[in-house]
Amino acid sequence: MENSVLGVWIAHGEGRFTFRNNNVLQKLKENHCLAIKYTDDHGNPTECYPLNPNGSTEGIAGICSVDGRHLAMMPHPERCTRMWQWPWTPNDWKYTISPWQRIFDNAYTWCVTED
Repeated sequence: MENSVLGVWIAHGEGRFTFRNNNVLQKLKENHCLAIKYTDDHGNPTECYPLNPNGSTEGIAGICSVDGRHLAMMPHPERCTRMWQWPWTPNDWKYTISPWQRIFDNAYTWCVTED
């Protein structure tokens, strides 16, 4: 799902990512642990309301562990896995299953894949 820019339901403004010092943020960046960000309409991370409902630093909406086993996020993609759940889509979209379904399919595939 890398580089996808999708609408998603936000239930409230909680889940704000802030950092006591820049070292933690830098370590998350270095380890590629910034999994989801709030963006503007052009895909640029934003701290501006309403596109970022809680003002999270650098638009951070979700982080993951280094090995990818743990994901903590504020948005609720489980509320928009079917297209009828979306409040708006472009007229040319012909999806029947939401692109957000992929986040759950990817998790399942990871769980059943043997290394």
